[in-house]
Amino acid sequence: MLRGVPECDRHVYPIRKDGSMKKIFTLFGAALLAFAVVSCGDAKAKKTKIGVSIPAADHGWTGGVIYSAEAAKQKLEAANPDYEIIISTARDAAEQVNKIENLLVQGVRAVVVLPQEPGPLTSVCEAAKKQGAFLVTVDRGLDKPIQDVYVAGDNAGFGRTAAQALVKALGGEGDILVMEGIPCVVNTDRVEAFKAEIAKHPGIKILESQSAYWDTEKGLKLMENYLQKYPKIDAVWVGDDDVLVGALKALEESKRRDVKLMLGGGGAKLIVKRVLDRDPIVQMTVTYPPKMIEVGIEAAIDGLKNGGKAKETKIVMPSEVVTPENAQAFYFPDSIY
Repeated sequence: MLRGVPECDRHVYPIRKDGSMKKIFTLFGAALLAFAVVSCGDAKAKKTKIGVSIPAADHGWTGGVIYSAEAAKQKLEAANPDYEIIISTARDAAEQVNKIENLLVQGVRAVVVLPQEPGPLTSVCEAAKKQGAFLVTVDRGLDKPIQDVYVAGDNAGFGRTAAQALVKALGGEGDILVMEGIPCVVNTDRVEAFKAEIAKHPGIKILESQSAYWDTEKGLKLMENYLQKYPKIDAVWVGDDDVLVGALKALEESKRRDVKLMLGGGGAKLIVKRVLDRDPIVQMTVTYPPKMIEVGIEAAIDGLKNGGKAKETKIVMPSEVVTPENAQAFYFPDSIY
């Protein structure tokens, strides 16, 4: 027997001085490697794809949504190795439509979308449904209720929770001011619920309620106006952590000492850190959970695993009060939000 070659196989594997035997084994090994690479590629291609379409980080809350989506991708892909989650961000509605069309070309089986605007996004979401995609909308609805699952924040609960926290902090007595958001259904739901709760406590008086348009600079200007107009202010419901940053700057520059509490909302990292550090003015904040995008992705996976049928058609995520005692659970130092 030749070394390494059975006697019966000598005619198949002739040994020559020119190294042909070595070449045959080299080619055979290369073929096996190529087959393995192709097989791996096929396995990746067979993964069930889920497309996630969200606005770009144009303010604090959307930054938190993106951070949550990236974290959810890592966690959920590890827990579901047969699934691939593709995250796409867009600066405006037109770009978001294009990005979703691109996701459909990539063969996604589900689309999780936080719409920039209901109108422009409704048509492309209808197209996704016609292609058989499982559709989850997050935070904002479409012009038609075509989604399989709707994941929403509790906007009325957001305002009500803020009012309850503020009343408790003031002991049921005080003069307060309100900074509203952009005039829209979301703002109306929040403000009306806030005012309805405050109305239950006759010791609390709302001096004025004006819009800061969920904008930091407008929050600064409005707070400057409030400080000039009212010699006594016990608290301000700002309702948004981005606006709160501007309002706090105005208060700090004024050197006023009468304001006991300024309450924002959204759970921005900067504000949660102040709560965690027991800031005397920023004693708490109220969440509007950016993790609702993670809940939307989970709903998409569940729906696909359940044959395209949703376990729940609407999921409402409640607002929570962040205090020094629980702030660590809401503080994510690596987040851009």
